[in-house]
Amino acid sequence: MLDFTEYTKIFISLFAILDPIGIIPVIILFTSGMTAQKRAQVGRIASLAVGIILLVALMIGQPLLAFFGISINSFRVAGGILLMLMAFKMLNGNLYTSVATDNNGAAGETSSALAIVPLSIPLLAGPGSISAVIMEAHKAHGIEHYLIMSLEIILLSVTVWLTFLIAPWVARHLSKIGIDVFTRLMGLVLAAISVEFIAGGMRGLFPALG
Repeated sequence: MLDFTEYTKIFISLFAILDPIGIIPVIILFTSGMTAQKRAQVGRIASLAVGIILLVALMIGQPLLAFFGISINSFRVAGGILLMLMAFKMLNGNLYTSVATDNNGAAGETSSALAIVPLSIPLLAGPGSISAVIMEAHKAHGIEHYLIMSLEIILLSVTVWLTFLIAPWVARHLSKIGIDVFTRLMGLVLAAISVEFIAGGMRGLFPALG
């Protein structure tokens, strides 16, 4: 079990990767023609899907790596590179643009399908967040560690649900510039986190570097 500071750092890093604030423009785009009740339903499904996906990654992510013969240090380097690419897109402000453009004509889809793809996967519970959960789970052992990690994932899922609820208010009061600024700040945080992942993995793969 890690100390409180480490778990706080884990939560902040996962929040930066999921970036529920930065995805608000996409939420507004997909739910613009929905009633408040339908929007709440989409939010519940999306938050539940995110929680389930990340909990599964937490519980069986490491055995899956072992099954494929992948070391945690190799996975840490690969995950760090992936997070760095995501950070660059967030800093450039185009992380969600292409996805929103590709799915602009998805009004005919059911709300459940939209809540899962693309809102839950890959925008929120994508490869970056899944990789981060697996790597953070490897930092400690014991039931207490996994319980705290599970609580953090549940809290993040609740945050996703709250994001859907406040999206209409944000659309009325916060300009696109404000959301872009926050997304770029989260991108900077994510870039620093990815450097830590890569450095830790390299030290594990090449002990002489330590």
